[in-house]
Amino acid sequence: MLPLDLLQIFKPLLWVLPVILLIGIAKSPWFKGIIGEALVKLVAKIRLPADVYVPIHDVTLLSIHASSSDTTQIDHIFVSKYGIFVVETKNYKGWIFGNEKQAQWTQKLYKKSYRFQNPLHQNYKHQKALQALLDIPLDKIHSVIAFMGEATFKTPMPKNVTRGGGYVSYIKSFREVVFSDDEVRGLVGEV
Repeated sequence: MLPLDLLQIFKPLLWVLPVILLIGIAKSPWFKGIIGEALVKLVAKIRLPADVYVPIHDVTLLSIHASSSDTTQIDHIFVSKYGIFVVETKNYKGWIFGNEKQAQWTQKLYKKSYRFQNPLHQNYKHQKALQALLDIPLDKIHSVIAFMGEATFKTPMPKNVTRGGGYVSYIKSFREVVFSDDEVRGLVGEV
């Protein structure tokens, strides 16, 4: 057969390649991360009043304890008179095991287990980078972990580790004013 004849034979199946590629992309951790971050952004837009909480998304800062070329990426920051909320997004399925002190947590999905960095530790680095940039006390920068997707916690989690839109309730639970309106504007301008 000539190459042209082969092309004619396989031409009806060429649609399969883009479908396989799209499925591969949709199942990738990178794409799942984008979806999880988009969900956090959407829920915040709906449930966190814009006149109280100023959103800043996808921020890259220099790390505090590293060389000048090392950076840290923060998924979401919400600046308000009640403090600064640093939200780390995780879009996982399955069972999640971990505690505050463990360096790594575990995701159990069907019969397989996967380890990942403790998001509380990861977010602490984000808090420290923001603290250094803004020169404010760490107790005014609150860590929030938002698990999107179908994750189920199988070990007790601290109240700042949330599922679904639970991060909004956690953020709204802070009612003590720690920044003036002018300070909020100034902080937003610095980030």
